[in-house]
Amino acid sequence: MEEQHANEPVAESAAPDVGEAFRRDVQRVLALIRPAVQDDGGDIELVSADTRGLVRIRFLGACVGCPSSSVTLHHGIERTLRAQLGPHIQVEAVA
Repeated sequence: MEEQHANEPVAESAAPDVGEAFRRDVQRVLALIRPAVQDDGGDIELVSADTRGLVRIRFLGACVGCPSSSVTLHHGIERTLRAQLGPHIQVEAVA
């Protein structure tokens, strides 16, 4: 049996982190949406994304308190994420 040295990575840590990969995918899609939101004086920030498909974002700038932010959330952000990453995606805004 081979001895493992303290500075060698464990085989499990070499496997890609599914959660981190999903978060990167969400960030990539949000980067496609962000310019349109910024054109209206706002911005969006990814707060969290879990592998079950729950994505939490924070509205920034002009989006805070905007009456259209709910439409942006569901018909813009959620629809685009679902089209790119799957129908299981749910998006919610957090303060």
